[in-house]
Order: sequence, then C-alpha cells, then structure tokens
Amino acid sequence: MNKQNNSNLEIAIFAGGCFWCTEAVFQRLDGVEEVVSGYTGGNIKNPAYREICTGRTGHAEGVRITFDSSKISYSELLEVFFATHDPTTLNRQGNDVGTQYRSEIFYTSSEQKKLAEDFVQFLEREKVFDAPIVTVVSEEKPFYLAEEEHHNYYNDNRQQPYCQIIIDPKIKKLNNYFSKKLKNGTI
Repeated sequence: MNKQNNSNLEIAIFAGGCFWCTEAVFQRLDGVEEVVSGYTGGNIKNPAYREICTGRTGHAEGVRITFDSSKISYSELLEVFFATHDPTTLNRQGNDVGTQYRSEIFYTSSEQKKLAEDFVQFLEREKVFDAPIVTVVSEEKPFYLAEEEHHNYYNDNRQQPYCQIIIDPKIKKLNNYFSKKLKNGTI
C-alpha cells in the first residue's frame, strides 16, 4: 500500500493468538486494505516459524493491518480484536500455548496508544470479561513477515481441521456481531 495515494491509510498491529485466526477475521472487514501475518515484539531479526514456536525469541504471532480510516476506525478494529479472541488468558489462545500466542497491541502512534489503553480500561470497568484482561499495549516493534505458506491460510485451507474447529467459530462470531462492517460477499 502506498500511503501517498490515500492519506487515510493507517497501520494497526495486533497479536491475538494464532495469526491464521487473526488474519482471517480482519481480512473480512470493509475498509481493511491488507492483512499480513508475521512476527513482532521479539529479540532477534528475521525469525522463522520454527524459532517462534520454541517461545524463546520473544516474538508474538501477529498481523499488520493496513486500513482506510475513512471507512473503519482504529476503535472499531479494537472492538473486533477484543471480540474475536480471549484477552484474559496469558500466553494462550485455546490449545495454542506459549508466549508467541499472547494478546498484545502494538500501537503505531500516540493516538493509537491512548485509544487502546482507554478501550482496555473501558472493558475492565464494564466487566465485559469474567477475568482480568492480560492484553499488553506496547510500542510498535519491527514486524517480520511470516513465511508464504502462512499468508491467507484460512482462505486457502478451509477444509483443514484447525480451520474448521478453531477459525470457523471466530468467523461466525464476526458475521453475527459485525455484519455491517463486513466487505460485500465475504463469509
């Protein structure tokens, strides 16, 4: 994406467990121009999936979202992020366990930082979840693209058991609660 062509394009970076899940959710939102899976928040340059899986690099599986803020706001992205993963489990999403599956928001501006922190406080104050939120709000760190086979994984592998058991319910939830925010023709 070339930001010069559209001054409304912004970047959001979220880690919410397996990047296959997070990518599939955000790809379906109107105003989202691109979603790429990768690794962020760690200690080494250019990590590989096999290294990430050890949990020793400090990276989280995450997505970098390019979105048109005239069509969808960062606050709306936050709402979808918190609704489609469990922000109350430390270093875990379902059966995926390890620091690479942590819940973390990597803000790219001071405005994003404030919005994310305020949203977490709102969710806590309103007791939206039965347990405390463990999502960390951190400054953007280098983002390394995941290997090609991880990109567009759900769309290319819907018949895989992981997609049917883990990702399909997230997509169903997205369709049920955010149908007005979806791109035309997406499921």
